[in-house]
Order: sequence, then C-alpha cells, then structure tokens
Amino acid sequence: MSISIAKEVWNDRYRTDEYVYGEHPNEYLRVQLEKLTPANILFPAEGEGRNAVFSAVCGWDVTAFDISDEGRAKALKLADKHGVSIDYLVGELNYLDLPAETFHAIGLIYAHFPNKRRADIHKSLIKLLKPGGYLILEGFSKENLDYVAKNPGIGGPRDEALLFTAEQIAADFAELETIELTQSEIQLSEGLLHNGTGSVIRFTGRKI
Repeated sequence: MSISIAKEVWNDRYRTDEYVYGEHPNEYLRVQLEKLTPANILFPAEGEGRNAVFSAVCGWDVTAFDISDEGRAKALKLADKHGVSIDYLVGELNYLDLPAETFHAIGLIYAHFPNKRRADIHKSLIKLLKPGGYLILEGFSKENLDYVAKNPGIGGPRDEALLFTAEQIAADFAELETIELTQSEIQLSEGLLHNGTGSVIRFTGRKI
C-alpha cells in the first residue's frame, strides 16, 4: 500500500466524532509510564492522540506524529479538552528530521508498519532515544489472526506480515536492554475497534 493510499485509509477511519480507539490510554503503556519520571516522550503513529494526551496530563513533554491529518485534528481537540498541549507532526518518520538522542521514552502502541520497513523504522526509533531512555511497545501478535477469526471486533491487521512475533521484536530492538518481552492473551476494551480477547506482544526496553 502506498503512503498516499494509507493516508486516506487512516483519514477515513478517523473522520468521525467518536474516538475509534477510545479516549483512554493503552493499559500497558499506562502501567509502564507510572514507573518512570516524566520527561520528554515520542509517540509514533499516534492516531487520535489518546496516549499522547494522557502522558501530557501526567506531566510529560509530548511529541507525536502520524500520517493522518484527521488523527492530528482529533488529538489536538482531545488535548484541548484536557487542558494540555502536545506537539503533533504529520508525516513519515524519515521526513520529520527529529534529532538523535532526544527522547527519554518512546511509546509504540499498535504501530504496525509494513513488514519490509518495520525493522528499519524500529532501529531508527532507537537512535532517537537518549541513553537510559525507554521504549514501550504493545502490538498484535501473528496469532491474533486466530482471535480475529472468532471475533473481528478485536481489531488488528488482517495481513500476517504486519503482525509481530516476540523473536522479531527481540531482533529489531537487540540494541536495547530487554526489561520485558512477552506474548500475552489479553482483554481489550479500547473504543469501537479494539474489543475482546486478543494476542499481543508486549516489550519494554532500555537504551544502554
């Protein structure tokens, strides 16, 4: 899928008054951030802004990006609702010119990049972390397709190439000290599009 087509797909998804993935943060991200001292954090592929806005409310200095203009508009609306500000960019990572070793944390939540680019994007994100910084990831595992077959409402990519294995995540983030890496069956209740039992990969790593 070309970037222009992907952009329109996500703009169409977010072109609604409702927040399709909800207004509350991802639970794994919330738990992990509670262990850290707020500083500056980056949210790639942030969509409608639920995680970015939550982090800003908790005192983090937030930068986010996505290819969707509609996602940005809703994220800024949500930030205004909560009385916080976030720096939200529109574009692809390679064209945003973010400085290396800038962020104390990166939240990578359901950011499923094309398989041919996934590892390169993940490695580029490592470069943006300060030494001692943390990367927090949750995304659907390849086994989630079995759950989708039983309940399409759980959501997630239908293309296996866009899904994760623990081995892929370990390889992509091999430069980081692994604090947690699990494949888990979890219950999701995130807006309209993540509901029910699914299979996810969870990873927290620290840049040495």
